Amino acid sequence: MSKKIAKVVKMELPGGEAKPGPKLASAGVVMPKFCTDFNAKTADRKGEIVPVIITAYEDKSFDFVIKTSPVAPLLLKAAGIQKGSPNSKTTIVGHITKDQLRQIAEYKLPDLNCNDVEAAMKVIEGSARNMGIVVD
Repeated sequence: MSKKIAKVVKMELPGGEAKPGPKLASAGVVMPKFCTDFNAKTADRKGEIVPVIITAYEDKSFDFVIKTSPVAPLLLKAAGIQKGSPNSKTTIVGHITKDQLRQIAEYKLPDLNCNDVEAAMKVIEGSARNMGIVVD
């Protein structure tokens, strides 16, 4: 007999540093248990934003799936800048290399709707262009 799902929640939490709070209260899970499990699995990703999908069941148990970090912070880190361009058509704020683009695409490939790294690179390059980052 399968468990009955009470709620599915998508969140972005700091890697290795999740704390009980109002964000997690809305998920309807046992917060201290979730925090210890999540922090143990994401200890190697401290300082990153980690997307997670939490499935809460009616008996207060839960499952969660950890996704790869969002593209924007990865591009900002690779370009060595604080934020993207306010107007990407006229203002260029940074540059990244094809190798850096390939690294990001390989990292993000499991979460993108692409079949190969070349297609993933085009997706990531489009995000970079929208942020005012040029791929050299």
